[in-house]
Amino acid sequence: MPVMRADAARNLTAVLRAGARLLAEDPGTSMAAIAAAAGVDRTTVHRRFASREALLSAVFQAKLDSAEQVLDEARLTEAPVPVALHRYVEGIVPVSRQWPVDTRRMMQKDPVASARREEQSARLDAFVRRAVDEGHLRAGTDPQWARAVLDGLVDAAAHQFPGMEAPQAADLVTATLLGGLGTA
Repeated sequence: MPVMRADAARNLTAVLRAGARLLAEDPGTSMAAIAAAAGVDRTTVHRRFASREALLSAVFQAKLDSAEQVLDEARLTEAPVPVALHRYVEGIVPVSRQWPVDTRRMMQKDPVASARREEQSARLDAFVRRAVDEGHLRAGTDPQWARAVLDGLVDAAAHQFPGMEAPQAADLVTATLLGGLGTA
């Protein structure tokens, strides 16, 4: 694969981030509006992406790439549960803010992206089951419920409290999940 020039890479990143933000707000946002928000001309966007759907697909891939990196770095299967949970939340809150698009929308159109998202979801499900099995969450806690609570807390921290720094969000989500559903 050829190496991308630094300015081209910066432009691509700007287009993807602007696209993520604007398409999350309005899925009908024009390519011209995305180009303007990214600080590039419309032909730059059209040269790279044949359609809004192609751009949206690239945004979803970027979000999935970022989420996968967070999952890897959290060490969900190796690190102690509270540590892994904190790492996950501290990493995923900025990803959720940077890529605010809802990946469920893409799942109906892109089976590869859907499979990636399902694999990532399965990793989190296994982590939550591990938290229950190891006694970090009350015995009898439904892992699906705990996962839904975790997702809701992450979403709230990322989007309802956008000024909250990621480490603070991780502290709060970890304390709320482990304290609210925990054994204490």
